[in-house]
Amino acid sequence: MGAAALWAGMTARCSKLCPDREIFLRSGGQVKFIHISRRAQLAAVGLLSSALVGGIGFGLSVAASSAEIEQERAALAARDKAISSSASQVARYRKSVDQLAQELQERQDFMDDLYRTHFGQDGTAPAGDVVGKVDGGTKGGTSKLDTKISVAPEAAPLLRIDARQRRFAALLTGAVQKRADKAAAAIRSFGLNPDSLARSAARAQNRAMGGPFVPWEGQDVLPGEFEKLAKALSRMEFLEASLLAIPSGKPTATPMMSSSYGYRSDPFNGHAAFHAGLDFPGSMGQPILAAASGKVSFVGQRSGYGNVIEVTHGNGILTRYAHLSGFSARVGQQVARGDAIARMGSTGRSTGPHLHFEVRVNGNAINPRRFLEARKDVLQIQQIATARLADVGDRG
Repeated sequence: MGAAALWAGMTARCSKLCPDREIFLRSGGQVKFIHISRRAQLAAVGLLSSALVGGIGFGLSVAASSAEIEQERAALAARDKAISSSASQVARYRKSVDQLAQELQERQDFMDDLYRTHFGQDGTAPAGDVVGKVDGGTKGGTSKLDTKISVAPEAAPLLRIDARQRRFAALLTGAVQKRADKAAAAIRSFGLNPDSLARSAARAQNRAMGGPFVPWEGQDVLPGEFEKLAKALSRMEFLEASLLAIPSGKPTATPMMSSSYGYRSDPFNGHAAFHAGLDFPGSMGQPILAAASGKVSFVGQRSGYGNVIEVTHGNGILTRYAHLSGFSARVGQQVARGDAIARMGSTGRSTGPHLHFEVRVNGNAINPRRFLEARKDVLQIQQIATARLADVGDRG
């Protein structure tokens, strides 16, 4: 079917739908009529159709504009969210780096405090003769700080410091263990058990400690190297303190002894008797010296001993000085090795001016000779420990 025929068909249908019409109106006894032609009806229909199509088009245009606006709003919101996410990520990076720096500083303060406490040195690094050369490398071991590198790649320089600190801690631990082993060997040379004395020293320290519990925030950032270092330092401290409590200084300047430890013939009745100490002859009033650092626990008289002064040195060790003519110290006084504490005399069961010197461990008398004849290397270890602890005490 051609276009002309289609148009003719549509025109015929419209003509049938819109025939000429006459509308009659009665008003005031008069009759009027209005003639509406087919053309006028078609024109009206065309206008209405145009208006309807225009309204639909306008509505669709408004809807399309609204959709476009919503899309633009969604795009802006997504862009704002992306910017906010980037800003948050930068803030997290910055916070992570700052936290790493703070934790490393706390750890450095911890290391400095440990070193000053146990070695009495200023500065943040040990002397070369303590741990040798400290380089920036480390072998094995991981720190809780390592996991943060994925969060803050900018923190790589800080993590290198972390590795160097852990390397230092491992080297220092080795040096401390060697020094502690030397102190333990020195204690064994006196016939004593170093582990037993160290445990006793630890118990004594715990009995004199207290205060409220305040958790230390920095403990979570300390790797295993630092825990080992802290334990090694504690062991060294207890062993050296125990070594210093052992009486190895001569109690008087007399170069010879008049009676040894053990069984002997009693000077008064000639019968066999047990002599619990060493006798040092001398002159009346000659200074009597503390054989080790400690606290004066007794000043007075004891049966058979005459005038006596006793000094406790910790770990159950006690020294007794008898037959004295006078005292230079009082009960409760702290004395150091070599301090004058009394004067030589001849009180009690005595045949002449001399010092009766005893060493007792947990109340039992033992031979003092092993303490007074300590090897040179043992005395050097004692001197090192004495200097270290004295320096630490002055700084405290």
